[in-house]
Amino acid sequence: MRRRLVATTVALAASVGVAACSSSSSTGTPTASTSAAATGKGSATPYRVLITGGLSAAGVLADNASTSVLAAKAGADAVNAEGGIDGHQVVVTVDDDGGNPATAVTDLLNAVHSGKKPDLYLDSGPSTVAAAVLPILKANGILSFNIGPTTTSSNPADFPLNFDLSPGPSDYVKGFIPTMKAAGYKKVGIIHGSDAYGTAFGGELETAFIAAGFTVTTSQQYDENALSMTPELQAIQATKPDVLVMDAYGPPVGYLLKSLQQLGWNIPVLADNSVSATGLISTPAPSGYEGTALVKNLKMQVFKSTVYTASAALVNTAVKTMTELGPIKSTLILAYNYDAFPLVAAAAKAANSVDSTAIAKELVNPSVLDSAQTAIVTHYGFTAAEHSPQQQSGEFVFIPPSLVVNGQFGHSG
Repeated sequence: MRRRLVATTVALAASVGVAACSSSSSTGTPTASTSAAATGKGSATPYRVLITGGLSAAGVLADNASTSVLAAKAGADAVNAEGGIDGHQVVVTVDDDGGNPATAVTDLLNAVHSGKKPDLYLDSGPSTVAAAVLPILKANGILSFNIGPTTTSSNPADFPLNFDLSPGPSDYVKGFIPTMKAAGYKKVGIIHGSDAYGTAFGGELETAFIAAGFTVTTSQQYDENALSMTPELQAIQATKPDVLVMDAYGPPVGYLLKSLQQLGWNIPVLADNSVSATGLISTPAPSGYEGTALVKNLKMQVFKSTVYTASAALVNTAVKTMTELGPIKSTLILAYNYDAFPLVAAAAKAANSVDSTAIAKELVNPSVLDSAQTAIVTHYGFTAAEHSPQQQSGEFVFIPPSLVVNGQFGHSG
């Protein structure tokens, strides 16, 4: 999923420049939660939230944005039911940016100059949108949470009021190590894509595995446009690893699995979260691979919250609230924005204020982070020096492919 959130190329300066004179296609209409209009508790002044997302984008991008927006609405409902943000009921405005940075900038500028400047801004990715809007948010003193991290978005020296909800590559890499140690693996082979992220991720995997005491027998890069990865897999097979660690998203997932089958190589495969975000993996035959021999050795990395567990009360409440508002069209890995609301509520309570700077100060307070009733991620580790989630390896689990129902794996056909 990160490949959909982290774009590799964009003319950012041009995007911002165009946005100043372009017109937005959105119809941003405020939507209060079901409890907001009825209770009238606390302050009469609402806590205004603007979320933008590519609702009109093509295919999976629209589904991802839909889940992101749905999660934000559900998070607002949840905190409004508990009294809102420091007594202020939350009102959410949704703008369709089409996944276009220029449109997102225009929507934000329109909101800033409308006389009803948002107190909080949420995006739905990709990182190009975040890069375009963050300078405007900073200039206007608007608190923000971001699910499309950039190279500077989590640096408080650059953006003191922004907090990244999505983990970085190093967090995902750390998630492999406990599972590999528990399985008794000693020797690891790595195969990764040729795009910018795949290359960087492959390097991080190798460095982290060696530091953790594993032997990396070889790390092979495949061409993202290739229809077969047999040569690369044969090169890894010759080094006799105990486990194959696989990085892929989209069509390469299928080509890798088919190449493994053609080789007759019966080896455990641990795949990254991009594999779990590839729809074919959770789709039954004949349209997909779920339940077939192709995935018999495959386990893929996911958040704990994206696996259905009957006892996970906070997650199940979040899912219930989301489904009451609309269908969940992608996995809960796109539902980070739900967590923005309990985080802000906890920080505003500690600050006794809805001032953005006061809330940001409390968001790096460990006791405040411990008290936040987040669901999608159990705990966020923001610090004064780093506004990234810094998630622990325990946030991740490795599971075999299964059907996805209401954004969660773990359902059988």
